[in-house]
Amino acid sequence: MPLQVRHFILLLVGCLSFVKAQAQDFVPGELIVKLKGKSSSASATQFIGKMQGKMALKNSFPAMNMHRFSLKAGENLQAKINELKADPAVEYAEPNYIFRKVEDSLEAGEVVNGDEAHAQYQSGDTYDQSGAQNLGVDQAWQQILTLAQNPEKPIVAIIDTGVDYNHKIFQQSNAMWTNTGEIAGNNTDDDGNGYVDDIYGYDFHNRDGNPIDDDEHGTHVAGIVLGVGQNIGATTLEPARIRLMALKFLGSDGSGSTSNAIAAIYYAVNNGAQIINNSWGGPSYSQALHDALSYAYSRQVLVVSAAGNYSKNNDSTMIYPANYPIPGQISVAATNDYNNLASFSNYGPGSVHVAAPGVSIYSSVPATSMHPGNNNYRFMSGTSMAAPFVSGLAALVLREASDLTGYQVKNLLVNSASTYSSLNGKLISGARVDAYDAVMAAKSEVNTSPSQPTYKAESREVASSEESSGDSPKGCGTVSTALLFGGNKQTPTPTFAIIIAFTLLPLLVWQIVRARAGRRQQRRRFDRFLMNSAIRLNVDGRELIGHMRTISEGGLSFEANTLLEKGGILTMQIQSPDGIEQVQVQGHIVWSEKNKAYGVQFDQARDNVLSSIRQWTQKLVKVANY
Repeated sequence: MPLQVRHFILLLVGCLSFVKAQAQDFVPGELIVKLKGKSSSASATQFIGKMQGKMALKNSFPAMNMHRFSLKAGENLQAKINELKADPAVEYAEPNYIFRKVEDSLEAGEVVNGDEAHAQYQSGDTYDQSGAQNLGVDQAWQQILTLAQNPEKPIVAIIDTGVDYNHKIFQQSNAMWTNTGEIAGNNTDDDGNGYVDDIYGYDFHNRDGNPIDDDEHGTHVAGIVLGVGQNIGATTLEPARIRLMALKFLGSDGSGSTSNAIAAIYYAVNNGAQIINNSWGGPSYSQALHDALSYAYSRQVLVVSAAGNYSKNNDSTMIYPANYPIPGQISVAATNDYNNLASFSNYGPGSVHVAAPGVSIYSSVPATSMHPGNNNYRFMSGTSMAAPFVSGLAALVLREASDLTGYQVKNLLVNSASTYSSLNGKLISGARVDAYDAVMAAKSEVNTSPSQPTYKAESREVASSEESSGDSPKGCGTVSTALLFGGNKQTPTPTFAIIIAFTLLPLLVWQIVRARAGRRQQRRRFDRFLMNSAIRLNVDGRELIGHMRTISEGGLSFEANTLLEKGGILTMQIQSPDGIEQVQVQGHIVWSEKNKAYGVQFDQARDNVLSSIRQWTQKLVKVANY
């Protein structure tokens, strides 16, 4: 029996035997509630009033009509969630899940004082934070606009364990974002934004205006972002070309709640951040966090998320926020100095977009009792180090072409990345970002108008606290997401899993027959290109929303929110990469044995449609062996 068929059967048997897993990792007695409509609606106001005395309102996010509540002592969280789901004013309710930084299991280098390390950094125009080959940073520095040419400084929000803003590299380069509407140290909310003394950002974990790093993770991440635009190891640092907003939601143990992550995202967007760096994650799907990042996307913010450090395939073992299918999010894997995928890095040919250096990255860390002073550094590894490289590069791109949306910056970074055979089949692009090519591509986009496709996070029944494990996503949830419901239904019960088995039995038989036949694959007629864009599919009068992965003159591959029956005929509205042009084409569903995925084969596409596709693909990345 073919290997893929055995895996399919084992996964199906696992679902049939699934009963109940360990409790989900969440804040005891807390939940997040999203109400229908606007926060100013009568139903929302009535709901808040009705909950007085029943639940304590902790904080709200008005633009999203989302609220965090705590229960009375001893009250059952799952029972309350089930009760709220029946309320006509409630869109959804979920536990306040816990997320963590993703570097706990990786070794880090010895902490060194900058005075000891500066012997390695004699030149002010050489990039030394990574030893990755052909990265193009030095060449990019020779091309980027100076502050005299463009004084604008894109804001990168570091949502993490905080930032040691007293560190030399941030102080000497004046890299920290500052809230000009706030007066430091007067214990007053001067700008009326709800936060007292939020000068450099805010600490949502400890609920104060001092987002200082009590771990080291966030400071290291921030140093990488800054270092993409200048040599942070130089004896004298130049003025920064970007600004860093410090938003702490992870505590000294590296963990933090969904509600605090949402508060940090909400703060970042409302205070002008154009890029959000998420070097953290977890296995818990949170509709609330999905909505918060979708809110950032609606404000044209780029979201950069670490893919994770578990050597797993994110296509099947989800990690969030990296796995949210937000068009303006870029999921980042880590590569070593030889541009091979790092041994610890997660990957995903359908979910992880691109790679960046993430092994032995030199950057800043805070002062400690053993290493006092504000000039400490160390080497660290992880996708947490790869993500901020992409964030820093995105900031340089925005300095060159400031009108681009986060969605456009994402596509530029992916399309300008350098492909490597070692990454083929591991990432959507099969590529690692290239600083020089990205900057040069940005220069050609100076006059490009801002655009992005519309997107709304589809509501999905979140797993209950009793049905999911905090260690990893459950197999049944993966099967239901990938094969049946596109992530819009709850984890199947054992009874329902039996129905799944009989429903998929013909597909299983078909897989076996096809594998035994051993038919020789035909050579692809058309070159295929990476394309992240929206499609609308009309099937028997139902409109389905999907996202393309690749396109050619012969057809496209897609990820849809509903499984379409093989051989089905459909009509599609396809949107161009810039979101401006749309074409309509008919096609039918086909199975790709090589890629183990469904796709659409165009049926007699008109010449003008094919002409449009050819024009779109001129600036897209060709997908090798796809």
